Amino acid sequence: MSSPCDPQHAPVGDVSGALMMIDSQLKAVYDGKTRPDAEQRELVHQFAASLGPEGIDDLLDGACTLVYMYMQWLRRAYESHDKDVIEYVVPSLVGSMRAMTRSIRPEAVPTMAGLLAAAGSGLSPSLWRRQYGDWTPHEMTSLEATVFLLADHVNRLTEDRDFATRLVSDALAKAEAP
Repeated sequence: MSSPCDPQHAPVGDVSGALMMIDSQLKAVYDGKTRPDAEQRELVHQFAASLGPEGIDDLLDGACTLVYMYMQWLRRAYESHDKDVIEYVVPSLVGSMRAMTRSIRPEAVPTMAGLLAAAGSGLSPSLWRRQYGDWTPHEMTSLEATVFLLADHVNRLTEDRDFATRLVSDALAKAEAP
């Protein structure tokens, strides 16, 4: 029986834009910057402002697609070692989110945990979240942090700082190939 949250029914969104934002954050952290500099924050703000409401929705869907892609890659990686992705990834990321009290409000953590569990179970994070109404501003920041933490988890697992970005870039290139 097909679920209304099946990924085949989900919008892909602006995966490239979401990946660009996450990749720039990863690079900043890996370069030792604990906070993005003023220039980077301004560029991200200008980029988001240029999108408009529909573009922001596409960026949110793109971020959810990244969550799905990373959780599916992690699911396969953990299953190859007879481990469950939800058991090994979700608690770790939730713990990290709970420690990020300046960026993530406590009430957004359960939503992000649900988003991760949905993606780890093979459901579309976008469609799973949509059933609860519109995104709140606090959830947008939390979603960004969730994608960042997932990408970092993938990079740490592979011991390659660019693996998560390359994983998605390669998938995008294959999808666009004739």
